[in-house]
This record gives sequence, C-alpha cells and structure tokens, in this order.
Amino acid sequence: MTEEDKNLLNSFEGKLRHILFLYNEEKKENALLKQSIADKDSEIQALLSKIKELETRYTNLKMARMISVNDNEIRDTKQRLTRLVREVDKCIALLNK
Repeated sequence: MTEEDKNLLNSFEGKLRHILFLYNEEKKENALLKQSIADKDSEIQALLSKIKELETRYTNLKMARMISVNDNEIRDTKQRLTRLVREVDKCIALLNK
C-alpha cells in the first residue's frame, strides 16, 4: 500500500467516524423529539378530556339556570295571581255591601 493510499484510507476512516458521530447525534435528537411528541400528545389528550368535562359542566349549569329561572317565574306568577284573586275578592266584597 502506498503512502497516498494510506492517506486516503486515514481520510476515509476519519470521515466515516465523523459520519457515525453525526448519525448518533441525530439518533439522540430524534429520540428526544419523539419523546417530546409523545408528551405533547398526552397533554393534548388531557386537555381534550378537560374540555369535555367543562362542556358537560357548562351544559349542566345552563340547565340548572333554566330550571332556576323557571322556578322564579313560577313563584312570581303565583304571587301575581294571588294578588289578583285578593283584589277580585275585595271587589266582590264591596259589591255585596
């Protein structure tokens, strides 16, 4: 093997080691990115679950508020009717005198 061949072989060996080093670095970075994606996916799932829970709670709150408003309206209507009946009773009493 000539001196030039040895130099070429050493150069090739050095470049090959450098490529292997870069490959290992990229492999590590890829593993980190995959882990980051997995973490983000689990975070997204947790947030979606939280959204569903909040939507359910909001729907329940709207229903409770509608029932509450209806109860208040019913109570107010009953009070108005009671007042009207009293007034009619007073008018009837006055007419009977």
